Amino acid sequence: MKIAIPDDYQDCVRHLDCFGKLAGHEVRVFNDSVKGTDALAERFADAEAIVLTRERTRIDAALLDRLPKLRLISQTGKLAGHVDLEACTARGVVVAEGSGAGSATAEIAWTLALASRRHLVSEANRLRNGQWQGHLGQQLSGQRLGVWSYGRIGRQVAGYGRAFGMQVWVWGRETSTAAARADGFEVAPTREAFFAQSDLISLHVRLNAETIGMVTANDLARMKTTALLVNTSRAELIAPGALEHALAQGRPGFAAVDVYEEEPLLGANHPLLRLPNALCTPHIGYVEKDNYERYFGIAFDHIVAFAQGRLTEVVNPAALRSPVNAG
Repeated sequence: MKIAIPDDYQDCVRHLDCFGKLAGHEVRVFNDSVKGTDALAERFADAEAIVLTRERTRIDAALLDRLPKLRLISQTGKLAGHVDLEACTARGVVVAEGSGAGSATAEIAWTLALASRRHLVSEANRLRNGQWQGHLGQQLSGQRLGVWSYGRIGRQVAGYGRAFGMQVWVWGRETSTAAARADGFEVAPTREAFFAQSDLISLHVRLNAETIGMVTANDLARMKTTALLVNTSRAELIAPGALEHALAQGRPGFAAVDVYEEEPLLGANHPLLRLPNALCTPHIGYVEKDNYERYFGIAFDHIVAFAQGRLTEVVNPAALRSPVNAG
């Protein structure tokens, strides 16, 4: 099969151990990112299969109409609304997704929390510039950690907080808070208290139509002037412009973020990058070798199974019965 792998920013996919699974197939890996139907249609013109890295590339009906050779989309991780599943099914394009169960995102959330609290980046830069200590950091032990959503990643972060001697509480849907209680964690009495009394808040909510903009300007305005907000989930969970404004007003006092509304973020063109109380990293939460071996390994297995006519676990099984995939 002719396979296209877009948005491999670091040119790392072809160096993964699992890449060998595609031996015998014709693979093109693209290390940059292009936008727009015309550019994507030109890039994928000959592709029979596309491997998507999370939601970096959007596949809609207009693009699919320009890709008559496409038969399979193999998604790393879960779909998140960036693929028009109905349009794929109508055109006989099979969509398969995988899962990831590592701790990479939880680890980067904790790294950001520690680095922000101890001003790690600025202190390291001061030393390189011939200076000595410049900021007074603050330990996490004894502080109040608020974890919004107690799913797989939220559970890991709550565990880290407990290990560091923090007072951990959780906020989220009833199923989320019930699971937290069962594991012995406190649940915040109200949303207002969660924001007002937490010293550190870490967001771990899945982005969907219901959660877009769920963190409001009023929520942020309740936070302490010494508080830290960590976002390794999705930028769109916070109302547009609210975090930048809140940081400029000093509530919360600090933020550490790994996600942005438009990615890749090039040219330092984001207001958060101009704020001294924001620590920003380029969405590296899940970008880690073991994670990639797991994500891409599953995606490549799906391609091999499809090429051999034995792929059955797909998101849109009706596409498998399409005449273009018959036989």
